[in-house]
Amino acid sequence: MENLKITTFQGYLFWENVDKNLQNISLKLSGIREKTDLIILPEMFNTGFTMNAPQLAEAMDGKTVKWMQQTAEKYNCVVTGSLIIADAGKYYNRLIWMKPDGTYQKYDKRHLFTMAKEEETYTAGHDKLIVELKGWNIRPAICYDLRFPVWLRNVDAEYDLLLIVANWPEKRSLHWRTLIPARAIENLSYVIGVNRVGHDGNEVYHSGDSTCIDPNGKVVYYKRDEEDIYTFTINSDEVTKARRYFPFLKDADAFSITN
Repeated sequence: MENLKITTFQGYLFWENVDKNLQNISLKLSGIREKTDLIILPEMFNTGFTMNAPQLAEAMDGKTVKWMQQTAEKYNCVVTGSLIIADAGKYYNRLIWMKPDGTYQKYDKRHLFTMAKEEETYTAGHDKLIVELKGWNIRPAICYDLRFPVWLRNVDAEYDLLLIVANWPEKRSLHWRTLIPARAIENLSYVIGVNRVGHDGNEVYHSGDSTCIDPNGKVVYYKRDEEDIYTFTINSDEVTKARRYFPFLKDADAFSITN
């Protein structure tokens, strides 16, 4: 693996306003002054976390996916984040892993947030996604997935970096700040969580707390309350050393998820 340069966008999201969000993100990204390998955006980065899928869902050839294609090409890097997608008569909270050449992979959120009745609007995914970038195996996930360690378990060291994109409220920020280091330590991987800031259309406040934690639980990056675009490097040697000194993934219980 090569060292990986990552840019995170902890953004204020304009409620259900696709054009304004894409314009704001484009403006903020224009300030990047160094080459990056990966740009990570929050959950539902173009609308905020809304159940208004019938009015806001896009097709896979819609405006936002095209914007992701153009942005990935412009910065010659992968761009990822989730948005509302309509597909075969169903709505999905879908993460897109967009490559500079316009090809992509996708992950549909598995754990739908019942406290917000997300399951009444969206269809849950069943397949995990592991993608490759510069020799890193990367496992993307979405918000509520963070609470379910069995789903995110690093079986046979299949990934080196776990990504969580989110709209995680400030009232449960202690959970976010506890679970992300736990996932890093138990899975011997980097974990990056990218959240939004500000109030949404339901007056729910989000404090951000976007972070990167290394395989030993150490903080590489952390930001609270403010909109922030930040580029940092994660070191492949940290993964190698952690797994050499603490080779406990080989002792993990074997299991399978059947639905």
